Amino acid sequence: MTVNTENIIKNYIDAVRKADSEAKDKAKKYVDALIKPPRSLGKLEDIAVKLSGITGAVKNKVSGKKILVFCADNGVTDEGVASAPISVTASQAVNMTSGITGMSALARNFGAEVVVVDVGVATEFPKTIDGKKAPIVDKKIRKGTGNIAVEPAMSRDECLCAILTGIEIAAGDEDEATPGHVELVGIGEMGIGNTTTSAAVLSAITGVDSDSLTGRGAGICDEAYDNKKKVVKRALLHHGLTDINGKYSDDFEAVTDILAKVGGLDIAAMCGAFIGAAYAGKGAVIDGYISAVAALLAVKLCPAVSDYLFPSHVSTEPGYMLAVKELGLSPYLDLNMGLGEGSGCVLAFGVIEGACAMMNNMATFEGGGIDDSYLEGIR
Repeated sequence: MTVNTENIIKNYIDAVRKADSEAKDKAKKYVDALIKPPRSLGKLEDIAVKLSGITGAVKNKVSGKKILVFCADNGVTDEGVASAPISVTASQAVNMTSGITGMSALARNFGAEVVVVDVGVATEFPKTIDGKKAPIVDKKIRKGTGNIAVEPAMSRDECLCAILTGIEIAAGDEDEATPGHVELVGIGEMGIGNTTTSAAVLSAITGVDSDSLTGRGAGICDEAYDNKKKVVKRALLHHGLTDINGKYSDDFEAVTDILAKVGGLDIAAMCGAFIGAAYAGKGAVIDGYISAVAALLAVKLCPAVSDYLFPSHVSTEPGYMLAVKELGLSPYLDLNMGLGEGSGCVLAFGVIEGACAMMNNMATFEGGGIDDSYLEGIR
């Protein structure tokens, strides 16, 4: 099973196209010709150029907005690293389908579809208020992961299955894209304990000391926070993932080994989702800490994925900035948010649509009847 699944994943990776550099050059020239001082619209200009690299068109529109939320529980919660019980994962997964969580309330307001995927929820799902079964996509691989402090999170088979699940969910149908249109996919999560697993994964993949990457997650007291940092260190030591600078840079076997040992089913599926979105030519929007770590893993496995990534907001988790720095990205929003779920993606959709409006609706200097020769020295 492992060999077959691995080959399928690698086939998807090999099929991801790099950005259209010629289209990006044309978009950059068009952006510079718009009736404004050079770089006065900042990151909107960068977004517009990046979209052109994805679609091959200078002017683009957003054809669809979707949040993919991968839900799974983490056995490391046995170590007292989280304030909430694991039953919250199942309850919030259901609440997302009802539009009453932070992310789904925003998504409903901004017209984004929400798809909730169970890849490893450990407890039973509660009934929704009206007594009907929640429309959760059932892709459960196992009921929660192992406790990374004393055992692997999952087997290699389970890790690869989670990655492939994320790829297939994000890729969706393979209908030919309409020229000048791009679908946006936000990658979110729900899983008690996943800031702990994210810190372990990021420390292993970068070689940076885990203490500086471990945050308080949804909120824990000082004593529990000290324990959480110790648990991450113990997990890395137990699995031989300390002092490995550079060893795990971009090797498929090594990256998936880290994921299987100290990651989570949610992170693995999200990693796959970033690859699947790129494979399908969709813009993939990063949410917070867990999402950024998953995106970094995706780029380690498939460097071309970076051409499809759009960061949303600055997470309050301390390891977030290292993850996006490793990706070479700079987030668009700083709203002191740390909810997760894909909440930042919803807001970033609006920013990306703003970049499209700039390209589609602004006049050029020529169109506005202004001689722009005075800008030549500035440009």
